[in-house]
Order: sequence, then structure tokens, then C-alpha cells
Amino acid sequence: MERQAENVKQRASLRDIAAETGVSIATVSRVLNDHVNVAPRTRDLVLQAVERRRRETPARTRTVHLRCPYVLTDYFGLIVSSIAETLKLHGLRLLLDAGESGQHSDVLRGLPGGDVDAAILILPPEEGDELVALSRAGFPFVVVDPRTPPPPDIASVSAAHSAGARAVADHLIGLGHRDIAVIAGPEEWLAGDARLAGHRAALAKAGVLLTPDRVRHVEPTTAQGRSAAGELLGLGPRPTAIVCFNDKVAVGTVQAARERGLRVPDDLSVAGFDDIDLAEATYPRLTTVRQPLQEMGRMAVTQLMRVLDGHQPEALHIELATTLVVRDSTAAPRVG
Repeated sequence: MERQAENVKQRASLRDIAAETGVSIATVSRVLNDHVNVAPRTRDLVLQAVERRRRETPARTRTVHLRCPYVLTDYFGLIVSSIAETLKLHGLRLLLDAGESGQHSDVLRGLPGGDVDAAILILPPEEGDELVALSRAGFPFVVVDPRTPPPPDIASVSAAHSAGARAVADHLIGLGHRDIAVIAGPEEWLAGDARLAGHRAALAKAGVLLTPDRVRHVEPTTAQGRSAAGELLGLGPRPTAIVCFNDKVAVGTVQAARERGLRVPDDLSVAGFDDIDLAEATYPRLTTVRQPLQEMGRMAVTQLMRVLDGHQPEALHIELATTLVVRDSTAAPRVG
């Protein structure tokens, strides 16, 4: 039905140009298909009419499908809001697809040939081969915070996870901590792997081996952080610091410490990642790593605009710098 509608629209356009120029529909078609058996004067007449109609016809507002199959909390909400505002500045229309139920929908296959012109995919749960298939279909899109390593020819924007993790681990090491545990993210997440690698690298530089019993992998929630921290705090000897995948996990870790009568940071230093509003709202205020969430959204739109305008992205895989933010939840370990 869509193809039939498009054919009807095309015939109507050909008929209008033929009526305006006084030539046959077949001649208009031959000009538009660059056939050689058309008189130069007739060709110019038709092309001028086509150009005139193009200028007079309002350009269709391009639509971007923004896929964020998660609850729009402060982390995802900041990225989505930044993308929405930047798309509006560029005169693009937004079609928002958000919510956890979207994780199980087959959205990507329906994008090429649909009613949208491009897409921005935030932490897409799809496998890499599905992204490759979308790219090979010629559909323009950009990935924000990829879950797995992005294929080489697909544009992506993320934070410098490994560098941020090294910075917070270096901070704890500089305070004198050596027995540092890590509550990492899901093992299959690119950000989780990169941050854990950053922690390992900083500890190794200080001559400390991060042993498996000092590592837990969790979903990035307060409840999971609380549970994992409870396990780590039950070890003997107990770690003097715990560095967490994100601020929500860090809040759960602070809760677990209090349940065991431990004071943060006197008895246990805790650090997070992201620097969402929660990091300053909790007590003590969290030492964390600030991700440039809004800048990630703006950069994704900038990348997408280049593709839509027929240019190659300036760089395919962009990592934006993170910043260590030292607050009240970390301190030197207690002697003895």
C-alpha cells in the first residue's frame, strides 16, 4: 500500500509538471531519468519547472527515532532531554521510544523504509550484528553509550569509562587504601568491562592485585549494590574501600555499611560513578566520577546531523572526558 501511494504521488507530480510545461508525461519522465533522446530546450524547460516546484514546496521536517528502552531516571533522562533540546535547535522532529518494555521489541528491523529519517539508540540491547544490518540497509543512526563494543563503521558516543575508573582508584590509592573491592556492572556491558579494567590498571600500578573475591558483578541498582556490599563487608579481612559501578550502587553500599555499624568514610570509603543528583543528596555526599551526560546527547545529534547532510562523521567512536569529583565519602583508611 505504501508503494502504491508513492507511485500515485509520483504520477501526480509528473502530470503537474507536464501541464505546466506543455509537454507529455512521458517526456517529463525521460528528462527525470536522464534519457538522451530529449531536445535540450525541452530538457531545460522541464528541469526549470522541477526546480521551481522544489523551491515552492515546503521541506518536510525530518524525524529522528530516539530509542531509550529504560526508565527515564536522572541518568537516562539527562541524555534524552539533551538530545530532545538539540534536535529542536536543528529543526528536527523527535519520536521518543522509551521504557523497559521496549527492550524486547523488534524495533530496528522496521526503521528502514518507515516514517523516520534517522535514529539515536541509547545503550541498545540489540546484538552487534543487528546494528550492522541496520547500517548496511543505509539507515543513518548513532549509538550513545553502547552496551557492547560497537562495530568499526558505526558512529558512537560514550564517556571515557576506563580513564574515569583509573582516576577514582588512583584517588583511593593516594589516600592510602590498598584493600579496595569493586562492585562492577554487568559482565556483558562495555562500560562495566572498561571501568573494571581501569580499576585493575590503577591497582596494578600500585603493586596491588585485584583478586576475584574482591569483585562483584551486579545490575546497577541500589538494592543490588546493597546486597553485593553486604557480601564484601562480610569478608575477612574487610576491604577498606569499595568503588562502585555507579552512584546508585554506591548508595546501596553506604546503606549496607550502616547496617553493620560501619561509618562512611571513617570505617569504609565508598566511591561511585556518574555524578547524578543522588550523589550530592545522600549522606555523606559521594565521591564520584562525573560523566558528561548532556554533552553526550549533544554530540550524538551533531554526529547524526553530519550523516543526514551527506558527510562522514568527524570520528566514528567518540569518548568524552570524565572528571573526578571528590566529596565526603572517601578518606584515608584507619590505622589498625
